Amino acid sequence: MSADYERAKQYALGRLAGELSPHLAYHSLRHTRDDVLPAVLRLAQASGVNGDALLCLATAALFHDIGFLVDYDDHEAHGITVARAALPTFGYSTAQLDVIAELIAATRMPQRPTSPLAELLCDADLDVLGRADFWDVNRLLLAETEHHRGRIIGEAEWLATQLRFLEEHVYFSGVARILRDTGKVQNVSLMRHALHGLNGSGVHRHGVHDG
Repeated sequence: MSADYERAKQYALGRLAGELSPHLAYHSLRHTRDDVLPAVLRLAQASGVNGDALLCLATAALFHDIGFLVDYDDHEAHGITVARAALPTFGYSTAQLDVIAELIAATRMPQRPTSPLAELLCDADLDVLGRADFWDVNRLLLAETEHHRGRIIGEAEWLATQLRFLEEHVYFSGVARILRDTGKVQNVSLMRHALHGLNGSGVHRHGVHDG
């Protein structure tokens, strides 16, 4: 029995659409369906990834945040559990499950990919860092983080943490750097300008971002 990617896709997106908390403003259905999946397919095509590797990569993208249905802080581990339980019913082999689990695990922050495929998924997960809609999407992350922490985060504190994350982040794959580094530099400038406008000197700068 060969893996049925389309049924696995319907399963993952269906659960994300129906079961994710509305407080997940950033880690939403949109993040998986409209950001990470298209980004990983674009990076895979540019990298010459195809066949079984592409199947595993795309499936991992679909399931990389499904663990948020279970728990916020350890969602990668829970996502792997969900994937291992669901994907055999769609014809995925044990070997494919092992690859998908490794890919999902790599997206845990701080990202530590252990293969070229994992590098592509990690880069797709943070594709937004180099996009023109970074600011708007980052505000969604702020709203989600405030709900999770149970407190309002000051603008200067938030801008400083996000600027630090942007400044320290490096895309793993050459194709992601080609596609997104220029935009990321522009977003660094945007965040610096916004923080300077608040006269936010002396604020704490811990890198905070969850892809």
